Amino acid sequence: MPPIIDFHTHLAPPDQLQPWVSEWTLSVVGPELAARHAERQTPEGALRILDAEGLDYAVVLAEMHPKTVGITANETVAVYCAGQARLIPFACLNPHLSHHTGKDLRRCVEELGMRGLKLGPPYGHFYPNDPALYPAYEVAQEKGIPVLVHTGTSVFKGSKLKYGDPLWLDEVAVDFPDLRIVLAHSGRGYWYDAAFTLARYHEHVYLEIAGLPPQHLLTYFPQLERLADKVIFGSDYPGVPSLKGNIAAIRGLPLSPGVADKILGLNAARLLDLQSS
Repeated sequence: MPPIIDFHTHLAPPDQLQPWVSEWTLSVVGPELAARHAERQTPEGALRILDAEGLDYAVVLAEMHPKTVGITANETVAVYCAGQARLIPFACLNPHLSHHTGKDLRRCVEELGMRGLKLGPPYGHFYPNDPALYPAYEVAQEKGIPVLVHTGTSVFKGSKLKYGDPLWLDEVAVDFPDLRIVLAHSGRGYWYDAAFTLARYHEHVYLEIAGLPPQHLLTYFPQLERLADKVIFGSDYPGVPSLKGNIAAIRGLPLSPGVADKILGLNAARLLDLQSS
């Protein structure tokens, strides 16, 4: 069976989040799923949830945005995922906190075993084409790891929408033609068309659909199947009512045979090099 991979989950320990993040999450998912999130604070609990929801792997994201969300350190995520092949750690960098982004990412990959990089420009108040990030892009391109970049809107206090425009990543894609860039949330809200266009024009730019109601994907992207090999499933867990429901909604879309399998896991498996692991 093709794998099912959630490319966008947050460990999000409540004691490391800004209070409004926990309050918002609880308002969205309710107390029952909030209890499941508490269970997920151990890797063993995470694996039980993956099994219950029908998932094979999950990417676990670090967080380095103290002004808006909080900090879940790269070391915390690395320890959490250590020895768990189904939990895939992604580092996070914030150029306001990291003064040597290339060195910091290299350490995360070579010493901590991180398998990708997450950037949150609206949360960290930086543009993704900031020259301070270019050393990190050089390392990511050299190592062949994907860079997941938040694009589009956010509900969290203090987020600045101007940093979420996918167009800033056009310059990065040109300057780093082999860098695998994944547009988290696919430009959610204002910029669906921009995100789709970037993914069409650049060989290594992908769309990731966390935070988008999957039943509406063909409304947001009527020509979705043109990018069947470049669309990646993500949930933004724990900020989603039902992982299993999202998977079922994608399988229920009127797509050509095999496209749902690509979205739900095959495309991500290729990016994460899971086929050879």
